[in-house]
Amino acid sequence: MPVVTTKSLLDRAFSEHYGVAAINVVNDLTMEAVLAAAEQARSPLIVATSVKTVKSAGYEVIFAMWQEMTRSISVPVSLHLDHCPEREVITRCLKTGWNSVLFDGSKLSVEENRRQCIEIVQEAQGYGAQVEGEIEGFKRVEQVTDDATFNQQSLQAAVEFVRSTGVDVFAPAIGNAHGMYKTTPTLDSQRVTDIVEATGIPVALHGGTGMTPDQFSDLIARGCAKVNISTALKIRFMQSGYDYITEHPTEYDPPALFVYQRAQVLDMAKEYFHLFGSEGKAW
Repeated sequence: MPVVTTKSLLDRAFSEHYGVAAINVVNDLTMEAVLAAAEQARSPLIVATSVKTVKSAGYEVIFAMWQEMTRSISVPVSLHLDHCPEREVITRCLKTGWNSVLFDGSKLSVEENRRQCIEIVQEAQGYGAQVEGEIEGFKRVEQVTDDATFNQQSLQAAVEFVRSTGVDVFAPAIGNAHGMYKTTPTLDSQRVTDIVEATGIPVALHGGTGMTPDQFSDLIARGCAKVNISTALKIRFMQSGYDYITEHPTEYDPPALFVYQRAQVLDMAKEYFHLFGSEGKAW
């Protein structure tokens, strides 16, 4: 199975009511580990990269790793640029070969966000790529109040944005946040249903780390076909490194450390595939 479009992954998940994990990787080890997990679980997967990771590792380096690691992949996968407000980064990723991008214009006015997003959708279509849009942004968990509507635009504004821009997937604010929740978040799940019914396109769920299995199941059933996982990978990657070094304080064997970290990240990814219902959904 060659690398496929993000749209094909999400359209199938949307119609069959499971979620595709979009896992933010941070280096070659984590990219290889989540791809290996997808193979083992026979699960579709979106490999996501942050702007920070793209800039630090280099566009060509990341894409060369991606090409090599997916050369003989047997499950459907795609490469996604996460939360990017910088047009030049989006253009370079599209030219290099990313399958989709999230234009994060949430700090702009809705009108300016819409104007630029229309341009990006047109640009992406020229490369056979897709665009995720958002108008509300996502706070860190430490900034979240008990009011789930703290950052929401009106439903009409969200629907008009989707219709006028032609984005392939939309990321709404429903009380979710980036980081690790200290308590179970209060979510406006109905808003997902309302947006899906009004637009007919998949919704992206951000800030998933720390949500309950019931919350994931409910939101995926409502139309969250793309489920972002970032903090969970960072925690598992860093904690496993700390644990290994703590248990082997006098060993200076980086490859042994990497083997342990890879196994931990791989297991984490498989846990999410199972949780999201994508296990065994490869085609």
